[in-house]
Amino acid sequence: MKATYHQYILDFKQPSGTSRGVLTQKETWFLIVEDEHGKKGIGECGLLIGLSVDDQPDYQEKLQWVCDHIYLGSTQLWEKLRAYPSIQFGVEMAFQSLSSHTSFELFPTAFTRGEDAIAINGLIWMGTPEFMKSQIEEKLAQGFHCIKLKIGAIDFEQELELIASIRRHFDATQIEIRLDANGAFEASNALDKLIQLSEYEIHSIEQPIKKNQLEAMASLCQQSPIPIALDEELIGVFTYEEKEQLVQQIKPQYIILKPSFIGGFKGTQEWIDVAQQNKIGWWITSALESNIGLNAIAQWTYTLKNPLPQGLGTGTLYHNNFISPLEIAHGNLHYKPDQKWQVEIDKTHFF
Repeated sequence: MKATYHQYILDFKQPSGTSRGVLTQKETWFLIVEDEHGKKGIGECGLLIGLSVDDQPDYQEKLQWVCDHIYLGSTQLWEKLRAYPSIQFGVEMAFQSLSSHTSFELFPTAFTRGEDAIAINGLIWMGTPEFMKSQIEEKLAQGFHCIKLKIGAIDFEQELELIASIRRHFDATQIEIRLDANGAFEASNALDKLIQLSEYEIHSIEQPIKKNQLEAMASLCQQSPIPIALDEELIGVFTYEEKEQLVQQIKPQYIILKPSFIGGFKGTQEWIDVAQQNKIGWWITSALESNIGLNAIAQWTYTLKNPLPQGLGTGTLYHNNFISPLEIAHGNLHYKPDQKWQVEIDKTHFF
């Protein structure tokens, strides 16, 4: 068996704003494994600069180490890569791809046969009030019943008015509103803001304050009139025991699971087990991967049978994403098995 890694730069169709800044490009890495018969598998190491815990100077060296030790297999490599969750996921994905009947149908189900779909939320990026309003109108016109607004970058009163404008036309039975603050609120005034937001029948809010403020976050989860979901808080928590400790200390209502940030399928399953044992809700979200990583996440997510809308609507963000069978329609992610994959990296057509 042999393996190679390849960098790929994804270009956003339009600048995408969060409370941490505006994104125009996304760097990602692909691990391609090949067995003695020439069969290939592909995995995506979805690194997000400035946020992933494994955004380290030796990242490429670690990818090369994986290629040099690919003979160890998925399980051993995963154990040795605990500090590199995005590479863990790339390894898992590549080996699953290699062992599958086709390189991209990793988990054959009614989803990959095109017989069923996955409910997803429509993502509203930060920007001017006019830009955010236009995105909201577009998502509603596309048939989404659940939308997620990134907040915290513009004036709070303007954000309240945007949310109020949705509620003037759609109640919570028609449109579910999720919010994602990406840690934008200050611990000192977060509760006041959550109380104001609660007037608009909000489903949940992700990471209202920055991570590593455990006592403040636990207090918010106890007092907030809006259910709180942990997101960035989960990054860098590696062992099962640490996951249990975090969840039991903060007691959130939900956790948001991004496989590229938390150790792939295995790491995510550990979080799910902890959540279920503690009666905490959860859903899966992609972390701006290309269609290759999104495909793996979506197929695995379908096997979990979580009825909540998932955060898997990021495949249309890029100019240069790979042609794939993934398609969004009427607020659902579909897989069109008749559509062929086209994957070209480093001017080499791999699949």
